Amino acid sequence: MRKMMKTETTCLVVLLILAKGSIVVDAFNGELVDLGCPDECECHYFRVNWVTDCSESNLTDIPYSELSPSVYILDLNGNYLTDVPPFPPDIKMRRLQLANNLLTHVRKESFQGLNYLIDADFANNRIATIDPSTFQTMSGFISLELQDNPLTSVDGEFLYSSTLLYLDISNCGLNFLNPRFFANVTSLCTLDLSDNPLGMISPNEFNPLKSLEILKMNNCNVSFIGEDAFAALDNLKSFELAGNNLAEISWSYVLYPLIRLEYLDFRRSGIRVIQPDAFDNNTYLRTLILAENELRDLDVAATVGQKLSHLDSLDLSHCHLGRPLSEDAFVNSSKIRTLYLAGNTLFASDLLLALAPLTKLQKLSLSQCGLSVLPHTLHQFQSLTELDISHNPLNDVFVKILAPLQALEYLNMGNSNLTHIMPSTFSKMTSMRRLILSGNDLNSLEAGLFANLTHLKSLELNSCGLRKPLNATVFFNNLTYTDLTELQLAGNPLKVSRTGPLLPKQLSQLRTLDLSNCNLTYLPMDAFYWTTGITHLILKGNQFTSRDFKFLNLLPQLETVDLRYNNLTTFSPKYLIMASGKLNKVQLIGNPWICDCDIVDTWDWSKMMGLQLATSPEEHIIAGKVKNKHLLTCNHYDGQKTWSKYVKDSGCERRSSHFRSARSLIEPKISTNILYLGGVLFLVTIYVMLGTKLK
Repeated sequence: MRKMMKTETTCLVVLLILAKGSIVVDAFNGELVDLGCPDECECHYFRVNWVTDCSESNLTDIPYSELSPSVYILDLNGNYLTDVPPFPPDIKMRRLQLANNLLTHVRKESFQGLNYLIDADFANNRIATIDPSTFQTMSGFISLELQDNPLTSVDGEFLYSSTLLYLDISNCGLNFLNPRFFANVTSLCTLDLSDNPLGMISPNEFNPLKSLEILKMNNCNVSFIGEDAFAALDNLKSFELAGNNLAEISWSYVLYPLIRLEYLDFRRSGIRVIQPDAFDNNTYLRTLILAENELRDLDVAATVGQKLSHLDSLDLSHCHLGRPLSEDAFVNSSKIRTLYLAGNTLFASDLLLALAPLTKLQKLSLSQCGLSVLPHTLHQFQSLTELDISHNPLNDVFVKILAPLQALEYLNMGNSNLTHIMPSTFSKMTSMRRLILSGNDLNSLEAGLFANLTHLKSLELNSCGLRKPLNATVFFNNLTYTDLTELQLAGNPLKVSRTGPLLPKQLSQLRTLDLSNCNLTYLPMDAFYWTTGITHLILKGNQFTSRDFKFLNLLPQLETVDLRYNNLTTFSPKYLIMASGKLNKVQLIGNPWICDCDIVDTWDWSKMMGLQLATSPEEHIIAGKVKNKHLLTCNHYDGQKTWSKYVKDSGCERRSSHFRSARSLIEPKISTNILYLGGVLFLVTIYVMLGTKLK
């Protein structure tokens, strides 16, 4: 019995070790077996479906002979395919992805054998023509993506498919839809026509689409809509017409047939007039977006508030409303939970009455409304979770009106002319997750100001005139704010002491710290003594020179450090050795570099470690790619050179072996784990051998 227990214990130990070491052991269950996989591809099961991933494999031909007939998903995105020969007749593929290739045509014979195909993606190719009958015999075909292709105009039917539910032909250069275009895709539920220069929408074009529920026509340069253009779309629920030129449209005729409409987006469409009866037949509207239109004469009460009783979200931001909001503005729209009024000139006295019926309000934006005072009835909105009152010339005394809003999770008070905030302002906001106070000349922060914000995740104090980083007194003593992971202090004229931690112990869980444009010339070696978990450190736009960066040694979790636009002339990788366990990006552009051998060392270090040393100003980052290229330049005796050219021509001794030994210092855990696993396996082997002898 004891021998059996030993054997069972040994097996359990081995299984635990294998699990801990992530050693995968294939278990045959009689169902899932390896199927055919082309050499250039990666294959795996997703649930019980065989996936063949050949994306970004530099393919010029599809490896038909190596495909399994049971392939469920075939991903050929991002290759150099110019044509698609016919697929094998026995293939049972459901999903085909051919986006980002060089295809110019879609021909029926190429896909004729794919009788099980459900959806296909041909986005971002060079496709000009499509055989309308390509998908006609596929009884289960429901989704087709063709966006970002230069399709030529079609005189007749675009496609034949009685089962197609989703069609994306956005940004395809279409400037005309003939009356037969959709005649044989009558089951469509979702259609995206955005970013095509259609110009106008004529009657009868959409008549075949009686099942359509979602229609997107954003940025189509539409300036004319026929009165009966949407007469057949009585099942439409979501309609997007943002970014058009709809200055002179009779909306009552256009929208009247859309009796089931729930979502309507007219953002930035040049609308100047919306007739009071525009939404008379759209009583089920739940979301209405009218933002960024010139609606100076809009009567909110007559057009919206007295009719749309099911409205949940209303966006009237930046509409230049000329009429004051009346007390019946939302009288019958009392279910509104999201209201955006930013960018309109408003008065607290009008808001006091207009907002009164909205007792269920959860999100309210009053940014850039010229408010010098706040409505003193804000306390009635007990469900309010998001409030934006930024960019208003507020008086400090009215800030206390916010104190009763206990449910707030997001509060933006940035650029509101505040000079003093009492600690009682936030004392009841224990649910607060993000607080923005940037752009106020606060100079100093009172003790206990953030004490009760124990669930705060992000605190923004940019350009507040702060001379000192956050003091421990603004928080509770001996309490770690475990949720507070982001702190922004950019644009403050900080005065940093020569020694001691920069931030208090309460912020020990901080992950992102922004100290850009703070006029810093140095940071003490123990600056991050209490905040060693920082992963993203932003020091852009300061006055750092090529002095010691020993403060980085306290940041073993550091992933990115931004040193752009400082006064660095040279840089040594020794500054990054102790902080490079997880480091993947060091931003260095915009400094007055002088080419020397430290530059070569840093270059070699980045190549070996896979670091990004320079990124474009637009911050288009490709994860895992080394981006040194031509953005880093330095001054030399014969003018300006790129780092890459200097590294080639310098003649500096290359010290990559030194870096490899340095790298080994930051990877002890990997080596330790391997040694530990090997040792345990050795002991287990001895144990098994002893057990065998006992037998």
